[in-house]
Amino acid sequence: MNKLFYKIITNLPGKLGIWIFKIYAGIVSAGFFLFFPKRVLMSVKFYQALFPNKDRLYHIQCAWKQFHNFTTVFTDRLGLQKSQEISYTSSGWNHIEEAVRNKTGGIILMSHMGNWEMAAHLFKKKMPDAPLLFYMGVKHKEQMENIQKQSLAQSGIKIIAADQTASSPFDLIEGINFLKSGGLVSLTGDIIWHKYQRSVEVEFLGQKAVIPEVPHIFALLSGVPLFVFFAFRSQENQYYFTITEPLFIKSTSRKNRNAEIKKSAQRYADLLEKALGQYPFQWYHFERFLKY
Repeated sequence: MNKLFYKIITNLPGKLGIWIFKIYAGIVSAGFFLFFPKRVLMSVKFYQALFPNKDRLYHIQCAWKQFHNFTTVFTDRLGLQKSQEISYTSSGWNHIEEAVRNKTGGIILMSHMGNWEMAAHLFKKKMPDAPLLFYMGVKHKEQMENIQKQSLAQSGIKIIAADQTASSPFDLIEGINFLKSGGLVSLTGDIIWHKYQRSVEVEFLGQKAVIPEVPHIFALLSGVPLFVFFAFRSQENQYYFTITEPLFIKSTSRKNRNAEIKKSAQRYADLLEKALGQYPFQWYHFERFLKY
């Protein structure tokens, strides 16, 4: 999406800009659906795995809903910038508050389910003094992604960008030190950014999937709790956050470290699968996920 156009829309008064943007985003979404058949096919195959007893037409309709719903990620961001009232309800928020209050540190494991960016903004609004670091992947030539990062940084969130080649070991050390100082580190749990990234295989929808290993390694090495965090759009201008109780990864010896990491990764995959069953059209992972 063009950065200049977004800035023009942002400067339009009140709800006028939001409505124009919604129309534009809908056109763009339809264009992607019609002219990027390989990406659509990826979504269709995913929904075949999620709804194996449905026919192909239903799976195509699911992909259409997925593409259309994805536009709300951008329209809600614009609404927030224009001071539009965005409210939320939550389950398990007290676990995060306790970690911040006691300065124990914690890993917030996000997913491409719902709108994690909106969760980050509302999180910082609710707890402005909470130290928060985000690891985010970099997509080259993606202008809207740059706006996203700038917006998060302006809200007081520290950003570490991981490109598509390889992460610096110093970035990992910085994350560990941030955790040990009592900070909260957010990592993506469901997407592999580059071929050198450490990964772990899990069971998902009766098939195999590969997810990042680093969040679980961080939890093991630092000893801090891991919180699985989902941010769902329950209705217009309304979100529902769910946060698990603190999950710890402990290993009694080096020999069983890999087993404990895999166990933690599978636990996350099970929670992700459950969330997908509740909000199937808020899955905004457009790359290959399942090993078909």
